[in-house]
Amino acid sequence: MKTSIYTLVILLAVTFSYGQQGQVNIQQDTKITDLLEIYKSANSNAEYYRIQVGFGPLSKAERIKSEVEIDFPNLPTKIDFDSPTYRVRIGRFKDKLDAERKFMEVRVKYPDAMLLKPKKSTK
Repeated sequence: MKTSIYTLVILLAVTFSYGQQGQVNIQQDTKITDLLEIYKSANSNAEYYRIQVGFGPLSKAERIKSEVEIDFPNLPTKIDFDSPTYRVRIGRFKDKLDAERKFMEVRVKYPDAMLLKPKKSTK
């Protein structure tokens, strides 16, 4: 008897309950969008410390890149062409201390890794 009453109460509760529906309108100043674009362009031109973990022909660089992405999934990995070889570089560190800390960790797995300093701007 108790289970049938509980079942009836639950069915009635489910039947008469309604989900909330609504619409969200975000109103923001267009200057915020402009500011975000300026911020993105400033960061794309910023100089970063990077760690080079290997180099060689494209096939070797791609293999190294896939290994690095498995070993360090939270670091951005990129293959740069610097004639005549492809170079696998990871990370984008603004702070030298952070770069050196991660460099020490990377060198355990990749002993030939090198810490690359940002190029000095000629402005």
